[in-house]
Amino acid sequence: MSALPPVKRFETNTGARIYRIPMIVFPNGFLAYSFVVLEAGPPTLIDAGSGFGESNTHLVEGFAAIRDEFREKITLPDIEHLIVTHGHMDHYGGVAFAVEQIGEIQVGIHELDRRVLTNYEERLIIASKDLTVYLERAGIDPEQRETFMQMYGFAKQHVQSVDVQFSLDEDTPFEGMQFIHVPGHCPGQVCVRIGNTLLTADHILSQTTPHQAPESITHYTGLGHYMDSLRKIAKVDGIELAIGSHEQEMTDIYTRIEDIQHSHERKLNRVLDIVREHGPATIHQITQQMYPGKAGYETLLALEEAGAHIEYLYQHGRLAVANLDEVERERNPALQYIAN
Repeated sequence: MSALPPVKRFETNTGARIYRIPMIVFPNGFLAYSFVVLEAGPPTLIDAGSGFGESNTHLVEGFAAIRDEFREKITLPDIEHLIVTHGHMDHYGGVAFAVEQIGEIQVGIHELDRRVLTNYEERLIIASKDLTVYLERAGIDPEQRETFMQMYGFAKQHVQSVDVQFSLDEDTPFEGMQFIHVPGHCPGQVCVRIGNTLLTADHILSQTTPHQAPESITHYTGLGHYMDSLRKIAKVDGIELAIGSHEQEMTDIYTRIEDIQHSHERKLNRVLDIVREHGPATIHQITQQMYPGKAGYETLLALEEAGAHIEYLYQHGRLAVANLDEVERERNPALQYIAN
């Protein structure tokens, strides 16, 4: 694991021990963390990486480091519960591998992401159709749409469905853990509270503002849900340490929430400025102004990020559709937005 950060240990005020395991989850070197939680009920693994590339190997090496460096008598087959914080591939793609290695294990995920695990093939087909409709409405030409759809599906082909034994319910504490449902970045996104420590998964990160996508693609995503979820965590008292599934841990999550809120306010204002300056504009045209120079998969992410902010402004009555006659006449034309 010389190319990775070391496994790191955290201890909560309730005596639970949390071990953070680093993994490279995508070919571009993208880093994510899984967590082993001890003394908060039975041994628990939170997230399992992507299952892509060396992700599974890094997970196994992480357990070896916990034993060798921290003298914990824990192996992967000792895990009794596997909790998936949300239905994005860098968190659930390795679940099938972990289940295969462990054998008898209880897998849990929030009910809004349950089908990602239990009916993966169906979910991929439906999500791909919804994304295609969105790209048409965003003003992407057919050839580029096809390229985006190939990118979207390529890395997901290795994933397979697995059984889920329980749902993560925020009203029911679970073995020394409390789950807080925070939709927005993902429908079933949860944060996991263990005493004074909050595992934020992708909901709150120390440096970047987590990726947003429009609710028109997937229900319970969208900037509105995400901002509501930020306010929800801001009202939770007593969080002294927050640990995301990417980037560094945070000792002042409340200030970090304010920073993220301000970042999204700036993006919303940027959209309005672009529309006022350039007149009627599609999501694609607005994205090119907001995120120039993007290439490859980052272009698709930029289209979703800009689209989430455009959708939010439209929902709140600050944008209007300029080409209503075309929308009424055509099957699914690109929407052209103006300031309202």
